[in-house]
Amino acid sequence: MRAIKEARHLIEKAPDDASAQILARLVVALETEVNFSISDIYKLNREQFDLALRILQEWRLDRYYAGKARLFGTALHASEIAQKD
Repeated sequence: MRAIKEARHLIEKAPDDASAQILARLVVALETEVNFSISDIYKLNREQFDLALRILQEWRLDRYYAGKARLFGTALHASEIAQKD
């Protein structure tokens, strides 16, 4: 499964989970070109850390596809949930 799709599923499954929030902030930062504290990915477990690295690799691709747009929407929604708390 592509990292983008995997991250979307993880964030949709538990948008208020700390790991999902870190991945969501990473995605929002990549899409909006705002700062992201790279040290945050070290808070992830090994599997999620690897997922974050795969997201970075896929993001570098110049191709834009629907999965990326859906993931951004999911990540943005999760970020909004976190801000309400």
